[in-house]
Amino acid sequence: MKYGDLTLGKAEAIVNKLGGMEGVKRFLAGELELVEAAKPAFPTWRTVKLGTGLKTATDFRSALMMHGYEVSVYANNLLDKVAVANQEIDVNLVDVSAAELGFPRGATRAEIYRRAHKRGLELCPAEVGPQLRLQYPDQPDNEWRLIAMKPLNGSGRDFSTFVVTRIGPNRWLNDFLIDPARVWNAAARLVFVRH
Repeated sequence: MKYGDLTLGKAEAIVNKLGGMEGVKRFLAGELELVEAAKPAFPTWRTVKLGTGLKTATDFRSALMMHGYEVSVYANNLLDKVAVANQEIDVNLVDVSAAELGFPRGATRAEIYRRAHKRGLELCPAEVGPQLRLQYPDQPDNEWRLIAMKPLNGSGRDFSTFVVTRIGPNRWLNDFLIDPARVWNAAARLVFVRH
């Protein structure tokens, strides 16, 4: 036997942990995913304020323009769909890659979001996109931060999320087109909320 110290009692304990024989069948069929008991603690990367008094898409557009930020056409359309917090609150953000979530070859958005949720992370409210852009003036050059959020439909275009980027001197609020079948790069940086 390959595992000489595996006793009948240990085997039974494994079956019980999987939820009985039905759980074993689901596990062997690839329908049951095991989650590590010790979830890694992701440190807070940044804290942003939501509900800062900017209530409408026009308020956000004016603030972004006043601070010299660029807004892509489709991100501009997404601003119309942003729900704003009723009062000022601090939100702790985590910056994590697909690889750090256990996908060394990348994964789809749905797979990444599910794994992040199992690790104690939550999707960002859409307001995080424009607020992070406004509150992250020192973003390093050639950095992209994809906002992990429920995709929004902007002006009839396919669903998108916000991306906060800096390319040379230009600091952008962009959008990222969501294709459910697309495998996101393992190194892609995503921003989630940590509770």
